[in-house]
Parts: sequence; C-alpha cells; structure tokens
Amino acid sequence: MSKQVRVRFAPSPTGPLHIGGVRTALFNYLFAKKYNGTFVLRIEDTDQNRYVEGAEQYIIDSLNWCNIPFDEGPGKNETFGPYRQSERKDLYKQYADQLITSGNAYYAFDTADELNTKRKEHEANKETFIYNWHNRLELNNSLSLSAEAVKAKLDSGEDYVIRFKSPQDETLRLKDIIRGDIKIDTNVLDDKVLFKSDGMPTYHLANIVDDHLMEISHVIRGEEWLPSLALHYQLYKAFGWESPEFAHLPLILKPTGKGKLSKRDGDKLGFPVFPLEYTSPDGDVSKGYKEEGYFADAVINFLSFLGWNPGTEQEIFNLEELIAAFDLDRVNKAGARFDPDKIKWFNHHYMQEQSNDALAEAFQKNHTELAAIDVNYISLVVGLIKERATFVNDFWDLSHYFFTAPESYDEKASKKAFKDDTKSIMTDVLAVVSNITDFEVETLQTEIKGWITKNEIGFGKVMMPLRLALVGALQGPDVFDIMFMIGKNESIKRIKKLIDTI
Repeated sequence: MSKQVRVRFAPSPTGPLHIGGVRTALFNYLFAKKYNGTFVLRIEDTDQNRYVEGAEQYIIDSLNWCNIPFDEGPGKNETFGPYRQSERKDLYKQYADQLITSGNAYYAFDTADELNTKRKEHEANKETFIYNWHNRLELNNSLSLSAEAVKAKLDSGEDYVIRFKSPQDETLRLKDIIRGDIKIDTNVLDDKVLFKSDGMPTYHLANIVDDHLMEISHVIRGEEWLPSLALHYQLYKAFGWESPEFAHLPLILKPTGKGKLSKRDGDKLGFPVFPLEYTSPDGDVSKGYKEEGYFADAVINFLSFLGWNPGTEQEIFNLEELIAAFDLDRVNKAGARFDPDKIKWFNHHYMQEQSNDALAEAFQKNHTELAAIDVNYISLVVGLIKERATFVNDFWDLSHYFFTAPESYDEKASKKAFKDDTKSIMTDVLAVVSNITDFEVETLQTEIKGWITKNEIGFGKVMMPLRLALVGALQGPDVFDIMFMIGKNESIKRIKKLIDTI
C-alpha cells in the first residue's frame, strides 16, 4: 500500500448501531490494521431532527465491546477534529460557496409547494420529476434568474438551498474496489442539494469535505451508498481534490435471503440485530448480543464472514488472524444472508475456549441460588456441562441437579426406566454405593459396573434409573462424574428417594 491508510466509520447518532453498521466498522478496522493505518470514528449528526440523545455513546460502547475501538475520533487523538459534524458546520458553507464561485453549484429558491406541484404534474404524465439539466433553467434558481434578482433574494434573507450542477451528456467512469469499473450517464443524475436552508450541509457535502480534510485514503461503506458514488466523484473533481478509493460492501440480507436485514426480522425470529441492549427514548427495549450471552469474539468472527471469505476452509479466526487474512479483493458483491443458527455455532465454539473459572463466575453472578456455593465447585461443574451449552444462560438447565436434588422425575423418562424389578435392583445398588469408601470416579465406575456384570443385569436397567435418581431426567454428563461431584451422602439420599417413589 503506497499511501498511508486512513479509513473512517461515520454513523449517524439516530438510534442504536445496527449489526450491519458493526460489520462496516469491522471491515474498516481490519483493513486499517492490516496496513498499519488509522481507524477514524466520525459522528455524522447534520440531521439534528433525527438526533437521539445517548446514541453516540452507544456507538462508542458497541465498538469497544466488539474489541474494534477507534484510533481517532471524539475525545481521542483529535488530530483532525472536531469529529462531530455539528461542531464543524461553520466550515461547510465556505466550501459550498466555493462551488458556487466555480460554477459547479447554484442557489435554488424553489419552495416545497412549488416542487410538489412539479412532482404532481410529472406524475399526471406518468413521469418522474428530476431536478437537473433538462428543467433547471425553468425553475426558481440562480441559473434561471438574473444576477440582480438573485442578489435581492439573498439580501432579503429568502430561504434557499445550494444544489450541485450535474453535467450534461457526459459518461462518468468510476472504479470500486469490490465492484470494479462502473459507467454512469450524467443525464440521469439529479442536482443534489448540498447545503440546506437550515444552514446545515447535507450528507454529501459534509462527507466529501470531511473525508478530504481528514485525509481519508479509502472509503469502505455499505452498498446503500453506491448510488451516491457518482456525485461524490464529481464533487472531488469540482474541488480539484484527489479522490479516495471506494469499496461498497454487500447488503446483509434477511435469514430468508430476500431483502435487507431489519430490526423487525430480529423481533420476529427472536434474535438481536444490535450489539448491545438498547432502550429507546420512549422506553422500548431492544435485545443486544452482549446481554443475550454472546461472546464478542463470536460476533466478530461471524460478521467477518458476511460478505467476505478467506479463500480457505478455515472458519474460526481470532482478531489477529482476521487482520492478517482480510483483503477487500475477497469481499463479495452479492448480499450475505444472516444465519441466526450460524452465529450460535460460533458462540458454542468460543464457549469451549473460555476458562471454566471465568464461566463459573459469570454463572454464579447470574443465579442467586449459587451465591453461597464455592466458585471452585461451580467451575468443576461448568467443565462437565459446557460442551452442551451455547450460552452461559444454558448452564442452569444443564446443571441444576449438581446444586439441588430433583423434586420430581421426568414422566416420559420414568416410563422408560422403571421396570417391575427396578425397585429391587436399585435397593441392591444402594447397598453397593453405601459400601464404597473411596468415593472417586474410577472406584465408582469399577464397583458399580463390576456388580452389574457379576449379576448379569442389563446396564440400562441399572444406569437409567440411577441417572433418573441423580438428575430427575435422562440427561447430563457421566453418571459417575455426577455422583463424585455431589458426594456419597447426597448420592445415597437421592437413590433412597427414588426407591421410595417407585
């Protein structure tokens, strides 16, 4: 990479950060780190009507939880600050004026009513109204009015916007790292508003000015911005600036593969679409991956495969491996289907890599029933059951019998385990267990299996009711591990209770 890599993630603080936004931030982060570059966070809050209090901090907290923190941004290494567009608004007007002076933009005084009338006239003729070269000389703007009339309107304080003057009869030849060469006929482009009547720039102007002033080398953003590429290229040309390289990431699709993933899809199918839990200003709470029990490493590993592949069969990547393997040339054009089961698969994998002690602490913290229990014992339990778990929240259902004796027995399992001679057999098993002094796993296994073999009893006739006595259901790890963990007295107590129940 010949030039210094500087990339930016530029979300709007209008609510929680969608998982698609996290994927965009991740790809920017991976690209920056691969080339020893800088990952910049810029808050694009030019639309003050949609601004949501706390959304900016939510974005920062989300990036930090995902372990992809920004290098430069609000309150951090502010080399090119400020990093909130609302704090930069004074500088955008001078660039809009520069475009006016160079003839690349013009004042437009059309009112909302005037534009609506034009749209309705076009709709009546089954046409689409586009404000550009073919009609701008007929509309209320500085191209159609005399210089005196324009000055009078400006001096009187009449509302106006500044529009970009799209060229006529030209073909733009654009390049995108992911999508290759793109050709655009300028005749189909509209004259976009660059500066609004409220004194704030639109996304298009602020975006270009900030990327230039912050020396952004590569713009890696979502596919939804692809229609803006032509305007952005033209703005760079109009200012006489070198354009950054562009890469437009594929959409993240619904689990069905049809349409863009939305919050509604998550609500409907029961999975989060936000990294952290979010409470809206009206009190609506949305699920977050963190609070639902996902590990950040699992979320990042899963998201990295939404639109990118390493070209190998490897699926498990830690962050350092992702940085080494990542390449924009291996990002797909086609949309990536969001698979809620696949992210669970990743979480299950990362669960197994967690230390039993760390998981035990999280488990104990989540359950008041465990508050008085030695965390070292809980850690041993976790080691026996975590292979069957996807989330820490699964632990209680998988292990409750290590902490409390079953109060009842699964009905279906009882019908399967209880035979006419079960009571007699379990009474003999109780005697065997009572006589074992060295209550270790290997001893228990040797003594009980030896007794079963010696008496020529089917293993199922003993082991199923024994498991039922200990667990209350036909589930769980090895029976002898359970007996060792709960101890001799508790094992005898539970076997006796089963005998009395039959």
